[in-house]
Amino acid sequence: MSTAKQRFTLVASAALALAATSLTATAQPRTDLVVGMALEPPHLDPTAGAAGAIKEVTYANLFEPLLRVDADGKLVPGLAERWTVSDDGLTYRFTLRPNAKFHDGTTADSADVKFTLDRARAADSVNAQKAYFAPIASVETPDPQTVVVTLSRPDGLFLFHMASGDAAIVAPESAATNKQKPVGTGPFKFDRWVAGDRVVLVRNPDYDGMKPTLDRVTFRFISDPAAQVAALKAGDIDAFTLFSTYEALPEFRNDPKFTVTVGSTEGETILSTNNARKPFDDVRVRRAMAYAIDRKTLIDGVLYGNGVAIGSHFPPHREGYVDLTGMYPYDPAKAKALLAEAGYPNGFDTTLRLPPPPYARRGGELVAAMLAEVGIRAKIEPVEWAAWLEKTFKGKDYDLTMIAHTEPLDIDIYARPDYYFNYKSERFNALNDELNRTQDPAKRNALYGEEQKVLAEDAVNGFLFMLPSVTVQKAGLTGMWVNRPVQANDVTGVSWK
Repeated sequence: MSTAKQRFTLVASAALALAATSLTATAQPRTDLVVGMALEPPHLDPTAGAAGAIKEVTYANLFEPLLRVDADGKLVPGLAERWTVSDDGLTYRFTLRPNAKFHDGTTADSADVKFTLDRARAADSVNAQKAYFAPIASVETPDPQTVVVTLSRPDGLFLFHMASGDAAIVAPESAATNKQKPVGTGPFKFDRWVAGDRVVLVRNPDYDGMKPTLDRVTFRFISDPAAQVAALKAGDIDAFTLFSTYEALPEFRNDPKFTVTVGSTEGETILSTNNARKPFDDVRVRRAMAYAIDRKTLIDGVLYGNGVAIGSHFPPHREGYVDLTGMYPYDPAKAKALLAEAGYPNGFDTTLRLPPPPYARRGGELVAAMLAEVGIRAKIEPVEWAAWLEKTFKGKDYDLTMIAHTEPLDIDIYARPDYYFNYKSERFNALNDELNRTQDPAKRNALYGEEQKVLAEDAVNGFLFMLPSVTVQKAGLTGMWVNRPVQANDVTGVSWK
């Protein structure tokens, strides 16, 4: 009996130990993450493309600029651990992290920064924000850890621009292949890309900064709204960012397995208008369209109320914002009168080109119906992203389109002579020049306000609403950004409870 009892005790102890081990194992939080996105990036080089989906995968995860923008919109160290600015605002000295390396094992030093900045401002640069680098007069590298950038003129947004994905630091050895095989300095490195389906990143074991909790992150691309909802419910997706199937939100909000957050973005959603093409070169026509659009109905119909109206190209949550939503109240009669005054008493025919995002496709249909009420017959032309970027954004061959401009503090695009709006205003350009020369925050905010008024008075585009940042995620997931101060799915601080 004694031996049998001892055996029973041993077996029981072993069973308890196994059970305890099993419980311990199941209690371990997950270290992988699957993030859903509506759009697949055309490539993975943030320094060579305007598509926001590129930065949504790569920013802070794969590539690092000199500075980064954090979840609160503040500038924090990136590849540069510290920096100073001269009193005249012309000289910037950056000190790089001493042990930073690219994912291929090569050292990330001042020569790489000089290569990146010179490449971005070169005559043959394909950087989508080449204008960010235009003020740079010279880049010097007194030692491997120090970069001195001298500007030809003050630029109050220079540091902010150097924290953008477009200013990600790349190496000369890998720059040419970053579109398909990105090599950055970030805490995650590229694993694989299954075209049409997913991009997989894995933790960079050699990262010299704070290492992320996750060891694998998969970005899955699902454009169909019904499939997005199904993937979340099936557990195939852990979090879906910029979720735009707004009609499904009540269902997720009422399900304890999910959490829904609604934050702000920098995405001014506009009826982009070709100001150089008739009849849109007449401000009376553009103002008529502004009076013809009922923003509240648009926000209720497209975003199910999850949005804020705008009256110019500036987000309401930023300092310097001026509320101009009352300048063109919904007034179809006023719109018809302005069209008649411009020589179009019977309206006119035009084309409204719509890229894939639901806010554009759904919103475009509503806008077309509103324009039809005043006699503007807009033929809807749905297009895929690549075609939109090539023909509309690059080619400037369009009448009207609907798009969210998600770059932060990008009101300066209206001063660019070759931008696809084809808007030209000496008054606006003068304000923008003064803004670039101004460092004082209060004066800068006043100038931002003046710029907004000029754009609204000229009705350059139809200013519609701010795109909300909606994320549906599994309960227990923490660290996902609520607001989106830059285009990013920064998962470096994400973990499971």
